[in-house]
Amino acid sequence: MDVLTEAVRWLNDPLNWTGRQGVLALTRTHLEVSAVAVAVALLVALPVGLWLGHRGRGATVGVVVANTTRALPTLALLTLLAATGWFGNTATALACAVFAVPPILANAVTGVGGVDPDARDAARGLGMSGARVMWSVEVPLAVPLIAAGIRTGAVQVLATVPLAALVGGTSLGTVVVSGFATQRYGKALAGGILVAGLCLLVEGLLAVLERVVTPRGLRSRTRATATDARPGPRRTRALPVAVGAADGSNDPAPSP
Repeated sequence: MDVLTEAVRWLNDPLNWTGRQGVLALTRTHLEVSAVAVAVALLVALPVGLWLGHRGRGATVGVVVANTTRALPTLALLTLLAATGWFGNTATALACAVFAVPPILANAVTGVGGVDPDARDAARGLGMSGARVMWSVEVPLAVPLIAAGIRTGAVQVLATVPLAALVGGTSLGTVVVSGFATQRYGKALAGGILVAGLCLLVEGLLAVLERVVTPRGLRSRTRATATDARPGPRRTRALPVAVGAADGSNDPAPSP
């Protein structure tokens, strides 16, 4: 309880929010490093994912190869980069970019590859080229999954960037590391709370943005699917009425 009280006291101190090592400056740097990492991951993973999903071959191999990077600890990768002379925020951005590739790539492949074949056939029947089919039909229909992959990768990067403090970088992780170094565990807890709050805030903003970029027709279909899946009162199916039943033409003939 003393640690939590110390954390609240540290967060309520205005002096901890200003200056070069204040919360506001560290948050800005944290977001800048995260944005660079996500941008690098997008430049690598998104074109490859769209191409593999459109091609329909090699997608499984590509996703498996990308997912193998998850087995590599980010801290180990940061240490490896530091050993080769890469320190600070640059090394952190590169390591986090590697960590963000798998969800972006997997969702792009799944989204484009899962487009209804009838939609593709209809587009080709209209004379569209392969590239136009991908950009005019497949990508718009895959937007929800692609956006979800970007959101997942971005939040993972935000949660990993605090490791920058271990290789000479600056981020909100600096608060955590300095707190442990000086045995001020309330300060370390305050840094963890700030990182968690930033992740939740960005998660919410990206969820709203994901809904905005999703085409209206797909949003309506998703809403309709959710409504159909909602449990409700059981209805009995009406029996079909035979043609002519109203005027008695279908009544059985009287027996002689």
